[in-house]
Amino acid sequence: LIVHKFTRNCIEANILTGCGKGDTIFIPCIPVIPSNVPSQFKRLQFPICVSFATSINKSQGQALKVAGLQLQEPYFSHGQLYVEA
Repeated sequence: LIVHKFTRNCIEANILTGCGKGDTIFIPCIPVIPSNVPSQFKRLQFPICVSFATSINKSQGQALKVAGLQLQEPYFSHGQLYVEA
């Protein structure tokens, strides 16, 4: 997604990949009212998760707690990809 506009009640963005590529979407703000706490309150939040992307070359030598890979083609040969804990 590329975000174009933030308003109080929605986010306007464009889809970059997939079947909706190029479509403009509006993500509404959703009220959340927790029921497992002693006092009543309402929180407003957007249903999104912030993420970042980097190239394979720029990621070399970085230490990350969590990483996700989306490989649509086999980019790595045997033994090329490793993880250090």
